[in-house]
Amino acid sequence: MATVLTLETPELGDRSYLIHDGTVAVVIDPQRDLDRILAAATAAAVQIVLVAETHLHNDYVTGGLELARRSRARYVIGGGREASFDCRPATDGERLDAGSLRLLVVATPGHTEGHVAYVVEQDGRPVAVCTGGSMLFGTVGRTDLVSAELTPTLTRSQHASVRRLAATLGEEVTVHPTHGFGSFCSSSAPSGVGASTIGAERRGNLALRVDDPQVFAAEILAGLADYPAYYRHMGLLNRAGPAPLDLSPPAPVSPPELRGRIESGQWVVDLRPRRAFARAHLAGTIGAELSTLFTTYLGWVLPWGMPVTLLAETEGEGREAQRSLARIGIDRPAGLAVAAPQDLGGVVRSYPVTDFKRVARRLGEGLALTLLDVRRDDEWARGHVVGAWHLPLPDLDRRLDRLPAGTLWVHCGQGYRASLAASLLDRSGREVVLVDDDWENAASAGLSIESGA
Repeated sequence: MATVLTLETPELGDRSYLIHDGTVAVVIDPQRDLDRILAAATAAAVQIVLVAETHLHNDYVTGGLELARRSRARYVIGGGREASFDCRPATDGERLDAGSLRLLVVATPGHTEGHVAYVVEQDGRPVAVCTGGSMLFGTVGRTDLVSAELTPTLTRSQHASVRRLAATLGEEVTVHPTHGFGSFCSSSAPSGVGASTIGAERRGNLALRVDDPQVFAAEILAGLADYPAYYRHMGLLNRAGPAPLDLSPPAPVSPPELRGRIESGQWVVDLRPRRAFARAHLAGTIGAELSTLFTTYLGWVLPWGMPVTLLAETEGEGREAQRSLARIGIDRPAGLAVAAPQDLGGVVRSYPVTDFKRVARRLGEGLALTLLDVRRDDEWARGHVVGAWHLPLPDLDRRLDRLPAGTLWVHCGQGYRASLAASLLDRSGREVVLVDDDWENAASAGLSIESGA
C-alpha cells in the first residue's frame, strides 16, 4: 500500500512528499535542507529511487538535484528542458516505476509552462496525485511568476489543467499540492483545510466552480497581489542547478567586529521577539523575529547579495535562521554573534510598542500622530485608517525620503511587518512607535476606516 509522508515547510507555505511502498520511495518537490527527508526515509526503512519535481520552482531553491545525487536516484523535472544540468524532463503520459509504485505524468501547465502533476498508481489504480502548483486546496497556483507576456495564456492553461485532473481521477484520490499553505505561489487564499481529495476539490475548487475560462482568468488576475522580491532569483538558481547546501556553523563574530559591520552599512539581523527588540537593541541592527514569517519578509526586504550577520540569544536560533535563509538562496551568513544587546559595547536604543486601542484613544483626545501603514497595496485598497500614510514594507528602505517628518506610528496586518519596518526606520534615525496589533482590531478600537486606492 502506498504511504504518503508530508514534510511541511511552514516558513515558506510549502510541502514536500516522501511516498513509499515499504521498500522504495519517491520524493516530490524536495526542499534544499535534505536532512529532514533523509531522516524520514531512514525512519521508514526505505530507499529513495526517484526524485521528481512538478516544476522548476520560483519560491525556493530545490534540493532535488543534490538529493538525486546523494541517493543515486533518477531525477525527473516538469519543465526540465529549461535546466542547464543533466536531468530527465517529465513527459505527459509517461509512467515512472518505483518498486510497486508507478507515477503517471500529467501535463498541467499554468503555474509554469512545463508544469506536471504526478498521479501515484498502485496495482494499476490511482490512489494519490501530487499537484505542485496546479490544483491547490480550493484554489490554484498563481500564473504570473514566469513573465507578464505569458500570464494570460498560463492563466487559461491553469483552468484547463485543474479541470483535466478533476475529470480523469476518481473522487477518492487524495490531493497533495506543494503550495497553498501560506505560500505567495497561491493565486488566492486556499480553503484552509489540511487535506483534500479530488471529490472535495470538484465541489470547492475555484477552477471547477467557474466554468468559463475567461471569467476564471479575470477573477484570478484581479486577485493577484505582490510577491516577494527574492522570487525573481529562485528560478535562475534552479535552472542553473543549486550547489549542495552547507549548514556548517557560521563564523563567530566578536562585539568589535559586529559594531564595525554595522558602521559599514552591512545588515546585522537581531532574531529576538519583536517586543524584546523594541525594549532594547543595538543601534543600527534590524529586528527580524525568528518565526514562520521570518524567511519570507526578511528575504523580501534584504538587498540581494547583501552580507547578513545574525545576532541571536542562542546558537540554536542562529542555526535555525541560517537554515531558513538557505532555502531561498541566502547562503552562509557572514557570521553569528550570540549575545544580549547590552553586552556588545555599543549604543542601545529602544522605541515604544502600542496597539490600535491606544492609537484611537490618542486621536480621540485630539492629539496628532502620523500613522504609517506598511501593508501591500491590495490590503490598503480593501481598507485603511483615514488619514494614514501608506508605504509597503518592501519599498520602505529605498523611499524613506517620501515620509513626513516626526514620529511614525507603524502598523501592518498582524505586527510582524510593522516590527521589521520600525527597526528599519529606527536604523535610519527616525523616531518610531510600533503598533503591534491585528488589523482586524482597528475598526473595533474606534478608528475610522475607508477603502479605495
